[in-house]
Amino acid sequence: MRHLLPAGWPRPSGYSNGIAARGELVFVAGQVGWDASGVFHSDGLVEQARVALSNVVAVLESGGAGPQHIVRMTWYVTNIDEYRENLKGVGEAYQDQIGAYYPTMSLVEVRSLVEKEAKVEIEVTAVIADE
Repeated sequence: MRHLLPAGWPRPSGYSNGIAARGELVFVAGQVGWDASGVFHSDGLVEQARVALSNVVAVLESGGAGPQHIVRMTWYVTNIDEYRENLKGVGEAYQDQIGAYYPTMSLVEVRSLVEKEAKVEIEVTAVIADE
């Protein structure tokens, strides 16, 4: 995996502008902040993000991958202002679940998610490098 940074661009904080990778692709469907039984235990964005990221890691592990293999991550949030107000907590949740891996990343505000209680949904693509 090679992180791409065009000449003269500043290094982004918390994500990569681009990644080049070769290997087995692992696609993780959008994960929300509920447990394995489909139960939400919090209506807070930070806790839902923490659980959603934990769910992402669980799906990755079932495919033989881990956070270090993530090349793309898309976040869908129902309230961008709530996200901005909770950047520190969301960042801590990210570090706790994903660590110091910074894939390409997008964040999009949406009107609602399929699961009415969900405040965030996270979708991931990972690449397990060829050996």
